[in-house]
This record gives sequence, structure tokens and C-alpha cells, in this order.
Amino acid sequence: MFYDTAMNDHGLPFNPFKSCVIPRPIGWVSTISHDGTVNLAPFSMFNQLGYDPPIVMFSGSCRPGTGQHKDSVTNAEETGEFVVNMATWELRDQVAATSRFVEPDVDEFQVAGLTKAPSRIVAPPRVSESPIHLECLYHSTMTLPANRRESVHRVVVGRVIGIHIRDDVLGDDGKIDVLAIRPLARLGYLDYTSVVEIFTMEPEASSAGMIGEAVAAPENATV
Repeated sequence: MFYDTAMNDHGLPFNPFKSCVIPRPIGWVSTISHDGTVNLAPFSMFNQLGYDPPIVMFSGSCRPGTGQHKDSVTNAEETGEFVVNMATWELRDQVAATSRFVEPDVDEFQVAGLTKAPSRIVAPPRVSESPIHLECLYHSTMTLPANRRESVHRVVVGRVIGIHIRDDVLGDDGKIDVLAIRPLARLGYLDYTSVVEIFTMEPEASSAGMIGEAVAAPENATV
């Protein structure tokens, strides 16, 4: 089949686009507002953008029927900080609980029964139960074109300035034990998956970029 996305004439019961770019890692983003309210929300439009220095992004749409930006986007832009917590199979119910639309003054950590852990550099707390956390400084936002007010997406880009990795998820080979963590990923519709199988492919050329080698940044480095 073929369909013109401007016409949206696929003829299927559900729009297939989100299942055409899969699997997508889930960025479980914690932020804090100027008045001290903590927010936690999952974003399936999330990924790395670079590794030297490490850069990540998450893309948030608007609240249904309001056109207002999601709290995570607003907080990151206004305070300049956010944390990405790894979403895992073990925490799938808590991830789902924090995906609900609630008022800005609601603390999703409490809603999901999660424990706050202090970050080392930034103000937003980490999800203590999560095995990996990325402390981030806000870099920029890009607003994407949209056909409706509700579908406006704001892409938030941040520089990772600190990484927490729980000791028990580091294997004897010095690598993160992904199979033990079982990170969650979005497949589209209401479907998700988790990592349960790994295979390795040896690159023909230099593997530095594929492995993600990085160097220490100079003291006066800026992004």
C-alpha cells in the first residue's frame, strides 16, 4: 500500500506512522518547576543526538484541547535542567502511571509510588528505582510544524553533564547488562516491547563512532 500523508488516506483503522519508526526508546523525564513542583513523564519521541559531548532530545506535544505545552517542556525551558531516567520492564506500571495527563501541581512520583533520589549536579530528582539516569542541562528548543494546535511538538535538546549507573547492572566485562535491565521501547498504537535479545555485528571500518568514544571536555567548554 501507499498513502499520501497530507491526505491521510491510508484507509486503515489506525494511523500506521508511529509503527513505521520502531522501536523507540522511552525517555522518562523528571523536571522541577520554578515553584518547586516535581514532574515526571515518559516520552517515546526520545533519543541521543550526539555523543561527544553527549546530547539527548525529547519531543512533547500539547495538552489535549488546550494547546498548552507539556509540563516537562515548560519546566526544562524555564529552569534549564532535566533528568532522563531509564524506563525498564520492571517499572512498566509506574511508567504508565506517569503518562496520564494531570494538573501541573500534581507530583507524578507520588502518583506512581516512586522514590525521589537527589541528583548530583542539577535540581530535578532522579527516579531511585531506575538503574540509569542522565542529568541534563537545557540547550535549545525547536518547534515543529503541525496540522492542528494539539499536534504541535516542541523538541527539547539537552547536554548530558552527569550519568548515574547502578553498580549491579554493570557486567564483569565492564558493559551495561542490558538484558538484566530490559529497557522499554515504544512500537506504536498501545504496543511496547523490552530488550530480551542481543546480537553483535563487527563493523568493517573504524568502530569509534559506533561505540561512541568520547573525550573529556576542556574546563571552559560550552554548547
